[in-house]
Amino acid sequence: MPESSLRRVLDCGIVAVVRAPDGGHLVEVAEALLDGGVTVVEITMSVPNALEVISQVRQAMGDRILLGAGTVLDEETARAVLLAGAEFIVAPTLNLDVIRLCRRYDKLVMPGAFTPTEILTAWEAGADIIKVFPADVVGPAFFNALRGPLPQIRLMPTGGVDLSAAADFLKAGACCLGVGGQLVEPKAVSERNFDRIRNLARQYVAVVQQFREKEKQFLSD
Repeated sequence: MPESSLRRVLDCGIVAVVRAPDGGHLVEVAEALLDGGVTVVEITMSVPNALEVISQVRQAMGDRILLGAGTVLDEETARAVLLAGAEFIVAPTLNLDVIRLCRRYDKLVMPGAFTPTEILTAWEAGADIIKVFPADVVGPAFFNALRGPLPQIRLMPTGGVDLSAAADFLKAGACCLGVGGQLVEPKAVSERNFDRIRNLARQYVAVVQQFREKEKQFLSD
């Protein structure tokens, strides 16, 4: 298992999901996220010329961020994004061939699942983290309920994770948070308002850090 990549995701606690109608300024977006403390960035395949964008961001950022590809629906796309420079793969759905490919090349993989059966199937197939999507449909209570029978599975809520809900998801057992438009705001991207993205990144990082400090304090008491 790609332990170092997994450790980077868990340490950061945030996976920034970058969707944009234009891939033109995504190097600057990645820089703004990094400046705000978010070191894990996923560029979705819905971005025009996504493979080229992933390659550009990888060349510009190097190892300063952990760069991944999202909305990867099949094995062919998975192979292409890894060749373009992605270090991890995320999907909204469960495709066992994609997991197998990532295992073969020792890359981190986070498939999407929604039911306990899908979640366990993905985990048993070798997924590193299971993306529960759309998380806002079930809310933190769903994650809390899953901790009973499936405490060993690392879960990442994605979809509707905003600043008001972030701490609740962590408290319910999420190992990290997938955050899209609430962090990489489409308006901020289109207006090239990178300060806005940087400031939002800082706020999300602060939520994670505050939660972990409280948890550490609780465990030491």
